[in-house]
Amino acid sequence: MQVRDAMSKQVLVVGPEHTLRQAASMMATRRVGSAVVIDPDAQGIGIMTERDVLYAIGGNLDPDVETVGGHITWDVVYAGPDWTLEEAALAMSRGGFRHLVVLEGTEVIGVVSVRDIMRVWAADRERV
Repeated sequence: MQVRDAMSKQVLVVGPEHTLRQAASMMATRRVGSAVVIDPDAQGIGIMTERDVLYAIGGNLDPDVETVGGHITWDVVYAGPDWTLEEAALAMSRGGFRHLVVLEGTEVIGVVSVRDIMRVWAADRERV
């Protein structure tokens, strides 16, 4: 199975100027654990995860004042849609993260999470 079989195609995109509360609210509404961050003034595509929000709030930062721009992970590992799920799981394990932004060329086409991989693998096991 490939990343394209498990990835979520509904990608939440936020800007660096959004507050953490706004981003967290959008993530909760969509029931996703990450948001892709596109900052036209920065290089590349970043990601902000529920863990980033948790660390900020746990560090007593004000989610109504803190912006996404201060909590972006720029050191992102991008997956290709043709990657196997095993390759994606290995990349996550090696990097210590739970989400991969999926790119086709330079276009974001999805996000794959550990939960997505587990869902697809479990469904495949049920068919056997």
